[in-house]
Amino acid sequence: MQQHYQAMKFSRTLALLLLFLAAYWSFHSLMPNYNPDADSAPNSFSNDRALSHVKSLSIEPHAVGFPGHARTRAYIISELNKMGLETTIQEGYTAGDWANLSKATNILARIKGSGNGKALLLLSHYDSSPHSSLGASDAGSGVATILEGIRAFLAEGNTPKNDIIILISDAEELGLNGADLFVNKHPWAKDVGLVLNFEARGSGGPSYMLIETNRGNSTLIKEFTKANPQYPVANSLVYSIYKMLPNDTDLTVFREDGDIEGFNFAFIDDHFDYHTALDRADRLDRNTLAHQGSYLMPLLHYFSNADLGNLKSLDDKVYFNLPFFKFVSYPFEWIWPMFVLAVVAFVVLLVLGFKKKKLNIGGILKGFLPLLITLAVNGVVGYFCWSVITWWYPGFKDMLHGFTYNGYTYILVYVALSLAICFYTYHKFRKAGTPNLLVAPLILWLIVCGLVAAYLQGASFFIVPLFGMLAAFMMTLNQEEPSPFLLVFLALPAVIIYAPFIKMFPVGLGLKMMVASTVLTTLLFVLILPFFGQLKSMGRLAYLFLFLFFAFGVTSHIQSDFNDKRPKPSSLLYVYNAEKDSAIWATYDQKLIGWNSQFLGDTKRKPESETLFSKYRTKLSYIADAPRKDIALPYIETIRDTIIGEDRLVELCVTPKRNVNRLDIYTNPIQLKSAKANQISLSSHFLENRGNRLITHYVSNNDFTELELSFPKDSILELTFYEASNDLLNHGEFSIPKRPSNSIPMPFVLNDAILTIKTLRFE
Repeated sequence: MQQHYQAMKFSRTLALLLLFLAAYWSFHSLMPNYNPDADSAPNSFSNDRALSHVKSLSIEPHAVGFPGHARTRAYIISELNKMGLETTIQEGYTAGDWANLSKATNILARIKGSGNGKALLLLSHYDSSPHSSLGASDAGSGVATILEGIRAFLAEGNTPKNDIIILISDAEELGLNGADLFVNKHPWAKDVGLVLNFEARGSGGPSYMLIETNRGNSTLIKEFTKANPQYPVANSLVYSIYKMLPNDTDLTVFREDGDIEGFNFAFIDDHFDYHTALDRADRLDRNTLAHQGSYLMPLLHYFSNADLGNLKSLDDKVYFNLPFFKFVSYPFEWIWPMFVLAVVAFVVLLVLGFKKKKLNIGGILKGFLPLLITLAVNGVVGYFCWSVITWWYPGFKDMLHGFTYNGYTYILVYVALSLAICFYTYHKFRKAGTPNLLVAPLILWLIVCGLVAAYLQGASFFIVPLFGMLAAFMMTLNQEEPSPFLLVFLALPAVIIYAPFIKMFPVGLGLKMMVASTVLTTLLFVLILPFFGQLKSMGRLAYLFLFLFFAFGVTSHIQSDFNDKRPKPSSLLYVYNAEKDSAIWATYDQKLIGWNSQFLGDTKRKPESETLFSKYRTKLSYIADAPRKDIALPYIETIRDTIIGEDRLVELCVTPKRNVNRLDIYTNPIQLKSAKANQISLSSHFLENRGNRLITHYVSNNDFTELELSFPKDSILELTFYEASNDLLNHGEFSIPKRPSNSIPMPFVLNDAILTIKTLRFE
């Protein structure tokens, strides 16, 4: 008996270690490993050669209108020409759906195929985000992947069946303007059958495949599977979430305006680098770059010879990735039959359990208590996570990404605490018996699967791990001591599918979404409960994870300071209001650093009104009086002001008198019947829902802004012009010291800028 006990104890311990190994494997198996390959064969994709492109593309900020923009464009054209490709540029104004006006300059090349079918288009953008981002990952990595992939493809010497169009778009960061210009103005757009778009929203981690289609995804999934990329990371839930968020890519324009299908490939880890001066080549994860290449090459070979005129479908598929199986998919028609099968299996097992006297009503009811307690406690802990972190470390409020440099450690902190709570709570209720404890989680997961089947069908693969738990439930009813290895095997789908989600939600959506991680950790725990229920050491495991909670907590505190490697975002503006003839210093910082506090200092105050719209609705936090400087205001000329019927038509031309990067125009609350900026019409939908903002012009080469407005003749029009230049730190009128090495410009807001405000009224 003692020998049997020791053998079972050893088996359970080994099975537990295998379970932890599976959790690690669920992350490790997602991407290829980078290996130096600078000397690889000319016809193979080289990560080192791609990386050299990334380095060349990210030497300096290269947003539209910045000096580095033209240099970056010249480099790309030069590299395409080296391959023997004839390149052209497409230039023109667009305003997109966001009324962000800019002159986009797209780079185009075309490889002629042997057939007459639809063309394959490879897409990425070369502009970086204004004003300090170096754009190594977003989207230098995408441009580099395409340049190296095309080079390797051409080195094979084969002629594809389909034409291959290379579009390196411009002004993506300003409103998808380059894609808008191509889809709506370029004759090649009608030839495109499929788009492969390479993007980034961080500087590391796996690259997720996201489908863009106006119809069903069935044919696209079938063809993607045939192309057989080695490391597909995709599931239909991520795409469903992606469509709910305001994170459109260039590919969205192809879908919405051109009804053209495509695949996005984008990575989101190390989100704190996104749109910042830290988006450098040395911070780009080499494995991530290899992952992008592992997508491009098989897809390029397959789709350059596939029928791209027959990709549309009315049917959808549920899909997800699994190690070894790579990519699993099944039609939506299976969703409800699979759910019904799970319900029937649960009812049958419930009856069997009562017959075998393994289940009883009292024990089942007791089983609801630990489930509800763990969900409630872990839900509350996760919900208040970000509030607690920013209360303790207020400087983190200035990381507008919502994900801190030590964010991964915070995930470990809260996952460890969630597991400690789960193990401790279920240890206290273990006398109810494992079979009884399993009923409540099974009911909860059946409810979850029923809800997603009805309202979020892309998440219907949740049923797959549930089948594993049902099988484990059957084993606990039929065997006194089920094999721990078999129970762990049945839990593998749950671990492999859900463990990456635990990290993905707070990384992609910010630490304010830690509640998704703590709740999902709890739900994953109960899926593995058939195995955990066997363990005699649940109490000790609770203390182990509590210890890990404190250990990771101490680690996160050690990592919480800002330094040269983890610089704090900071901001500073000089704002001159011509109407009031007054000037102020302004900042978006919640916690000032010495560099900007010397300008706001003890006299800082909260602003009485807001100036400009910023991403994430970030508002100015403090202002202080500033000396009046000689800053030239724009010259505003009224070209026409006339009455036509019931409407008044006003035409203006705004010409900068200094080097500027941006002009924002706001109006008073007034009905605008039509509006044009540089001959580009703003949509009626935008005009009806715009609020007071009219347009933002991202200026290139100090271009003027022409404005044509039509409004009811009895209305009074008031226009406010906010003209900004990102030259505060090197303008001759100011003596602003260099930002310290432990700080970087805050992204997503107007920064390091001189802003002038001028108002005109048309009575």
